[in-house]
Amino acid sequence: MIKIEEFDRLAVVTYDRGERRNALSLQAMNELIDVAHRYASRVDITAIVLAGSAQGFSAGVDLKDPQRWAIEEKSLDERRYLASTGARMCKAWESLPQLTIAAIEGFNVGGGIALTLACDWRVMADNSFLFVPEVQIGIPLVWHTVPRLVNMVGASRAKQIMLLGERMPAATALEWGLADWLAPAGTAVERATALAGQVAKSPSHVVKMSKESVNAHAHALNFVSTYMDVDQALVCGQSAEARQAREKFM
Repeated sequence: MIKIEEFDRLAVVTYDRGERRNALSLQAMNELIDVAHRYASRVDITAIVLAGSAQGFSAGVDLKDPQRWAIEEKSLDERRYLASTGARMCKAWESLPQLTIAAIEGFNVGGGIALTLACDWRVMADNSFLFVPEVQIGIPLVWHTVPRLVNMVGASRAKQIMLLGERMPAATALEWGLADWLAPAGTAVERATALAGQVAKSPSHVVKMSKESVNAHAHALNFVSTYMDVDQALVCGQSAEARQAREKFM
């Protein structure tokens, strides 16, 4: 499911389930958390590229994963912990000391976008697109993603992305600041790896300190505004309206 390649001071992490349009199951998210935790202590690595499959980065959270959705019989503590998995995944990648670059081919949806926004930079294939359908399936955009999104595009555009549920082509993502570079289709990983290699030429400790300084300012109030978004997801996601919306969406 996850392939890791290392080239001198950079790593390329590829997440590819080979099914379900690369949707993020609980198992997949926990594996991505484990990878991030392992790299957090790797002082020999300066930059990390995170890629999905050649067809698409991710279709978002796996709506057919029973481990995530069939939780009515579990205690509230268990449900809150399971619902927090995506947030913990994004936090693990955002907290990495290394510079992180997401490489996006094809589609990137919902939770996949949340993960790529937790990375430092994003390279999108010029024929790829973004899609945030959370509100349409009866849940708010969570995983502490809202402040990251607002920081990048501003309040009005964040609400447009969240509430209209429209596909955003790569060119618009670049214009709005959700992508940092576009690359010809099939070359997003190559472009991201080249950027990572360029960064890795600099002294590693300076790269990491620079990232830490920027993030300390940019993310200072992020958690304050979203500390309860797991509970919001539980309240909304377990409602009859949300179940009907998910079934209709699928």
